[in-house]
Amino acid sequence: MAPIDHNHLSAQTGGDPDLTREILDLFARQCRTLLAGITDSAQPARDRADLAHTLKGSALGVGAGAVAAASANLETDLRAGRAPDPTPLAEAVAEVLRAIPPT
Repeated sequence: MAPIDHNHLSAQTGGDPDLTREILDLFARQCRTLLAGITDSAQPARDRADLAHTLKGSALGVGAGAVAAASANLETDLRAGRAPDPTPLAEAVAEVLRAIPPT
C-alpha cells in the first residue's frame, strides 16, 4: 500500500494541485504534532486516545491508510486501558512524511 492514496486525495481536492499541496503540508504538520502527544506516556490515556482519533480522521481524509489503521489500533488500545505499542504508528507516520515532498 502506498503511504498516500493520491487518487483519493485528488478526488478530495478536485484535482487542484495547489489545494493538494496545502492539505499535504497541513497533514504533515498535524502528524508531527499529534504523534508527539500520542506517544507521550505522561499524558492521560483518554487525551492520547482523542489525539489518535483526530489523526485517524485526518489520515482517512488524505488517503493515508496505514496511518489511519495504526491510529485506530492505538486508539482502541488506549480506550481499553491497554498499553499500546506506538511503533507501528510512528513508522507509518515516518513513511508518509517521506512521501510528502518538502515545500
